[in-house]
Amino acid sequence: MADFQGRAAGADQRNGFARLLAGVDQALEPAEVTVVLPTFNEAENIPVVIDLIDRALTGVAWEVIVVDDNSPDGTTETARRIAAEDRRVRVIRRVGRRGLSGACIEGMLASSAPFVAVMDADLQHDETLLPKMLAAIREGDTDLVVASRKTEAGKVGEGLSAVRAWGSNIANGLAQKLLHVTLSDPMSGFFMIRRERVEEVAPKLSIQGFKILLDIVSTSKGTLKTKELPFTFRERQHGESKLDTLVTLDYFGLLLSRYFGNIISTRFLMFGLVGASGLVVHLVALRLLLVFGGLSFDLAQTAASFIAMTSNFFLNNQLTYRDRRLHGFRAIIGLLSFYAVCSVGVLANVGVANLIYLDPSYWLVAGAAGAIMGAVWNYAASSALTWRKS
Repeated sequence: MADFQGRAAGADQRNGFARLLAGVDQALEPAEVTVVLPTFNEAENIPVVIDLIDRALTGVAWEVIVVDDNSPDGTTETARRIAAEDRRVRVIRRVGRRGLSGACIEGMLASSAPFVAVMDADLQHDETLLPKMLAAIREGDTDLVVASRKTEAGKVGEGLSAVRAWGSNIANGLAQKLLHVTLSDPMSGFFMIRRERVEEVAPKLSIQGFKILLDIVSTSKGTLKTKELPFTFRERQHGESKLDTLVTLDYFGLLLSRYFGNIISTRFLMFGLVGASGLVVHLVALRLLLVFGGLSFDLAQTAASFIAMTSNFFLNNQLTYRDRRLHGFRAIIGLLSFYAVCSVGVLANVGVANLIYLDPSYWLVAGAAGAIMGAVWNYAASSALTWRKS
């Protein structure tokens, strides 16, 4: 910790003119490797990580692209001050769209270098591995180099809690079994890849979620020639982790979408997962209102429906539509429009079910068809009305 704090102080005090002179020769050369740093609230870490990258890639023509999701802590401004002194640093500020995967994709596609690396800006990834990754990918038969915590010499270290380490192992296992991914650590967020290979799969990648490496590998369908290098996941120095429990749903949405061959979008699957959670909320609320509220079934059912719709709205606002997230008064208007959309969805559900329900033996088919129709309506109308693109 003391070492990083000392480096932070040194990075903050670095003379801009001296930094420019140190990198002027490399800055005049076309970059051989671009390091993409997706950020949100990393103002304290940005000067340190760029300085560490500079030290690690001595003698290499490099550039850094900071892709910031409009951080309120001044990350963009901090990165731009560095970029004003060092032309090897570029900044993309994303307004109205969020998500690590989308940020990584934008950064990689903004590069003209033959190789692009993605790493976190929170100092948990070991920048000294970058030269080894570059040396490995320079070999003609390697497309992708992954920093793995799961190889024989790799370690999770102190960067993950016991719970997160356990969850990471589960996520790795599911990706390997369902998507037939052979990487030992497909959840890694630290890798280097040939830019041309990213260009090939970019139109098929999901801009949502946090697991861009898994998306690239699964979309490439085994065509990437890969190599893994061991590394130890370090402890975060400043700020807070961007991962939370909602990301679990996000991950399963991506996993299912890729498992079914991208026939169904990741967003729709996430919308469906939120809807499934809403069913649980509805049943729990209904039971509580009947037992403890003393309401009639009709009133309890109506109230439970609105409770479930409210839960679904806020989950979708946080997760499914995080890139179009509503705040303040717009969230209130969005909630009211979501109530309206879902109410029409109930009518569509019942209407389709009644059309099919000609015989009592078809109750299951009728019910399922109605539920699917209602879900499709709710998703399409919500996307167009509640979370429409501005």
